[in-house]
Amino acid sequence: MSDLCLDPPLASEVPMIDFPRIRSRFFAVLLTIMASALAIAQEQPPLEMTYFGAAGWRITDGETIILVDPWPSRVQYGGAGHPDDERPIYRRTDQAPLDKDLVDKLIPEADYILMQHGHFDHLGDVPYIAKKTGAKVVGTETVIMILKAYGIPDEQLYPVKGGEDYLFDGFSVRVVPGLHSALNQKHYIDNRTYDRSTHLQAPLRIEQFIEGGALSFFVRLAGRSILTMGSMNFIEREFEGLKPDILLAGINGSRLGLYDYDRRLLESTDFPPIVIPTHWDNFRLPYGFSQEANVKRNLVPFVETAKQVSPDSRVILPVHLEPIVIP
Repeated sequence: MSDLCLDPPLASEVPMIDFPRIRSRFFAVLLTIMASALAIAQEQPPLEMTYFGAAGWRITDGETIILVDPWPSRVQYGGAGHPDDERPIYRRTDQAPLDKDLVDKLIPEADYILMQHGHFDHLGDVPYIAKKTGAKVVGTETVIMILKAYGIPDEQLYPVKGGEDYLFDGFSVRVVPGLHSALNQKHYIDNRTYDRSTHLQAPLRIEQFIEGGALSFFVRLAGRSILTMGSMNFIEREFEGLKPDILLAGINGSRLGLYDYDRRLLESTDFPPIVIPTHWDNFRLPYGFSQEANVKRNLVPFVETAKQVSPDSRVILPVHLEPIVIP
């Protein structure tokens, strides 16, 4: 005969459950969690964002410094200069120039560099910046091969295609496939790329800085999300669902040849709370020269459209080298 007893316990032996007390403790714990989350949110550091011109940015939470397409040199090349600009004029067949003193002044340090494509006005200063600072660079294989030609070591280089979602120290970034601007009255296309079989010898000529594919980046830093753009074009389905807190919206003149660009951009990014135009200026002019023509052609129409399409968005117009603080 088994010693196992299958008889149920008497009612008097069943412990009483104090449901009101459990509910009280549950809500107390819940309130504690909510209070802790609120305290963390209130303690999140402000973001500081500084516009270098073209598609170039410095973004930091005070700990991590992220550069996006930094090109402070702003040299005269390929036309579209200014009669009062006495600096040298370069042809695309010339060796890629660098304003070393200006770059040293504006970019003393960096942790990461996100490269949206390989054109000279995006990548031209990066070999020097990466070598000087030791910053890790994320970009297409074309970008990586150009940097390898300049002697940047493999441990600093992260080749991507689009679709990756990487966690780094202090932030994470989703790599978003994109499109280059529709230049030359929509006749532009450049499918050239560099790969591991390409032999490049530095210093490169300006014309050797090829596009190599276009990307955007969805950066998560200090409790906020920032969607970057390096061109005046995008793939709507790649932006949908991202819902950035801050959109760096590419709005130079080439966007005017695209269908309903401003509305589609704001709608596909779910009408971001903060929108900051990027790549809107004449990037071949030195800092301090008037940008009035590009303000009238690019910034003013975009602001007017944003007021109608996304009235709850705050549009911040960046000024070269003046930090924007997002609390």
